[in-house]
Amino acid sequence: MPKLAVLYDAGQAVLSTFDLDEVLQRILTIARDYFQLPNVAVLLLDEDTQELFVRSQIGWDAGKETIRLGSQEGITGAAFVGKRPVYAPDTSKDPRYICAAESTRSELAIPLMVCDEVVGVLDCQSNAIDHFDCGTIELLTLFSTQASIALQNARLYSLERQRARQLEAINTIAQQSTAVMELEDLLQRVCSVIQQAFQVSHVSLMLREESDLVMRAHQGTMTACFSPGARFPVNREPWSQVIAMNGTIIEKDLNTAAEPIRLFKECSSRLSIPLISFGQTLGVLALHSSQRNTFRPSELQSLESVADICASSIQNAHYVERVKQLAYLDGLTGIFNRRFFELRIMEEIERCRRHGTSLAVILADIDHFKRLNDEFGHLLGDEVLRQVSSQFHQLVRKSDVVCRYGGEEFSILLTQTNVQQAVIIAEKLRKQVETWQFPGVPRTITISAGVAGFPGHGKTRDDVMRAADGALYAAKQGGRNRICMTDLARAATGKD
Repeated sequence: MPKLAVLYDAGQAVLSTFDLDEVLQRILTIARDYFQLPNVAVLLLDEDTQELFVRSQIGWDAGKETIRLGSQEGITGAAFVGKRPVYAPDTSKDPRYICAAESTRSELAIPLMVCDEVVGVLDCQSNAIDHFDCGTIELLTLFSTQASIALQNARLYSLERQRARQLEAINTIAQQSTAVMELEDLLQRVCSVIQQAFQVSHVSLMLREESDLVMRAHQGTMTACFSPGARFPVNREPWSQVIAMNGTIIEKDLNTAAEPIRLFKECSSRLSIPLISFGQTLGVLALHSSQRNTFRPSELQSLESVADICASSIQNAHYVERVKQLAYLDGLTGIFNRRFFELRIMEEIERCRRHGTSLAVILADIDHFKRLNDEFGHLLGDEVLRQVSSQFHQLVRKSDVVCRYGGEEFSILLTQTNVQQAVIIAEKLRKQVETWQFPGVPRTITISAGVAGFPGHGKTRDDVMRAADGALYAAKQGGRNRICMTDLARAATGKD
């Protein structure tokens, strides 16, 4: 085929699309079909590491397509540095040759240049010694000029599309921050928007609770290595580095890291950004990829803008939660009231259904409280209520909910806890109250408590609370100052 016809057809083919993968595939196909090349590849420059990596190839041996070469390594490196074609007519005699296919006998590397800058290399290999004559080299060099233009156009188009998606994501998250005030809903939506806009395998959001980071939301295609609501100490890597520096951390290769560190089984690289609002680190936004070396410093500006918006949104949601809590606090004891308990137990039961986890409820009642009021007066009775609620609050986890259920009765919601564990906790509370010296009260104060759990004692709020109330009644009838639990078999049949 005449040279001009080859160049015309090749130019039309590679310049007729802006899709980067399609441009690369057309470059390789033309080189293979027009020039009878069994092995051909396009290597691009990684600007962060200054390495050449295989972006697309045809005919390379399995496993070779993952190699990364220094910009001065091999015949491709020589072409990159010299900004000119480099030809090895017999690879067995050229010390620069790096094997990509066992069948290769000659290799031609042509720099792909834009504005006198090398952006990559077109690597052509043949099974025959001295396959490339001067005419073929000249024609491939002219073709590489067209390929360079097409490649740059596709990269610019891809970059603009990526920026448009990222700007749209930033705008969407900003809108969500004003429209969504419920923290859990906000976190899940943010993860979903970021995962789609930045086209990463998985996105996770961890919020700081004292000395831990708690996994509050994640979205993507990866398999989690942790249970729902998992906690990660902030003094462990890499989180200690993110928190201490208040700066973004890029982990390029996590393939050899243990699963608890990777968080997700398929994670090969990760970018972690601290969520900072008014100088306070609220948590960490992490983007996970199944590929090594996915994240680049050049992408940080958009992602850190997203993180800033997320931090402000989370802070606003916290403010809304605090305002709501004021309506859910008991005025006498300062702990949550029954209204809040009813709200939370419905939320937690729904969460248990989604994740297949369990919860437990303790209903506790101060024994002979009316007699206490009659003997020592309501002021002292009120102080006993305050001190009992304080003991309960100190002895359970931060994630558990202690409420004044009514009068001298308390309800405690224990998340991710089974009934056997709840009985142990209830007994600890009972002993603490029994041995506590209440100022102004010359006799021992005791409590009785009933324990029930989801899903063992029922699949609804009413089932669980009915079981807990029945257990509390049994504790009262059994002589008080004791813990009771409804038998699981009876709870399953609905018999009392």
